[in-house]
Amino acid sequence: MKLTLSALILLFSLSSLADERGELIFQDDFERSESQEKKDEPGNGWGTNSEKRAKGNKQVDLRNGAMYIYIHKEADHGVSVTQPAEFKDGTVAMKFMLEDSKDVLGLNFADLKFKEVHAGHICMTKIGTKKIEIADLKTGNMKLEHRTARQNKTVTEEQQELLKTKTKSFPHKLEVGKWHNLEVTIAGDTMTVTINGDEAASFSSSGIDHATKRLLRLAVAKDAVVDEIRIWKKK
Repeated sequence: MKLTLSALILLFSLSSLADERGELIFQDDFERSESQEKKDEPGNGWGTNSEKRAKGNKQVDLRNGAMYIYIHKEADHGVSVTQPAEFKDGTVAMKFMLEDSKDVLGLNFADLKFKEVHAGHICMTKIGTKKIEIADLKTGNMKLEHRTARQNKTVTEEQQELLKTKTKSFPHKLEVGKWHNLEVTIAGDTMTVTINGDEAASFSSSGIDHATKRLLRLAVAKDAVVDEIRIWKKK
């Protein structure tokens, strides 16, 4: 079959874009079925925290060729859906949908081998319907020294001022009930969030430059839907 000129141009453009992003190390379109409907069964290497934090109740559902994430009423923690993905610099792309104005989708990059922070938290972004947040967790809130001080309510003024520099919010309106294209790119100490082809947020902080992000966590406190997930490793 012969390809039209426009099709060839599109293929070349996609190939060039993929090369710029690096090596494709993971992809999932969720075009599969579960064997039962009582427990999480996301497949393809995905894990969840439902057994530990939601008494084993189902919080992840594959349907309509997408992954629906929702918190169970018995959960004592937000939903965490994990995928091993090791890189220093890279890009995570996906389609996502928020079905309520209070919904938020978080992308948390972790390194469980790094013991100087709580639960491996390195950096993350939260995408809501009104704003986007980017946080350096490694040198910010999840650094053990800072987390302990916050828990004990002994944070010093110097620590308070430092922590203010480790996170940034960006106003951004997002239409609910509609699919959006998301890209989160980490390059050195900078995380950039692009939505529907437009840069929506970018933040630089030293902790983002952590040598190895080993795990992607999709963090959901209420509900979110994701599809067509791709992860590229630049280095």
